[in-house]
Amino acid sequence: MKYPEVVFHSVVLSCAFGFFGALAVADTHRGQARAESNVMGQTRDVYKTVIQQKPYTVEVCKDVQVQGDRTADTVVGTILGGVIGHQIDHDDGAKIGGVLGGIIGNQNSDAKGSVQRQCQTETRYEEEQIEVYSHSVITFWDNGREYQVKYKR
Repeated sequence: MKYPEVVFHSVVLSCAFGFFGALAVADTHRGQARAESNVMGQTRDVYKTVIQQKPYTVEVCKDVQVQGDRTADTVVGTILGGVIGHQIDHDDGAKIGGVLGGIIGNQNSDAKGSVQRQCQTETRYEEEQIEVYSHSVITFWDNGREYQVKYKR
């Protein structure tokens, strides 16, 4: 124990002995002096285990499959569908053919996807278990009866 703790514990112990000593001498029951008291005491510190987290950051990268660009195939399908639809029906055929051609061109596209590297920063925590002061307990016995006082220093 450090010097201030020893001094503090000595003061608390002295006060407790004085208090219980005064009780032993005081007139407490119908004017009769109380029988002599046996006061004994001890002080102990109580510690608890806590988890201390220390944050740190890491960059995490992964390869991701990205879909290819199907725009060119969709446009070509729309043009071809419009031309074919116009040959079938001059009024609405070009419109319907263009829409259907665009859908078919997009679905049948053989545009290959590519692999892209994507990175992001993540916060992680390193954990460490440490013992820290919780409180102190002073225990006294007076005539066979135990008394405990909890306090923080």
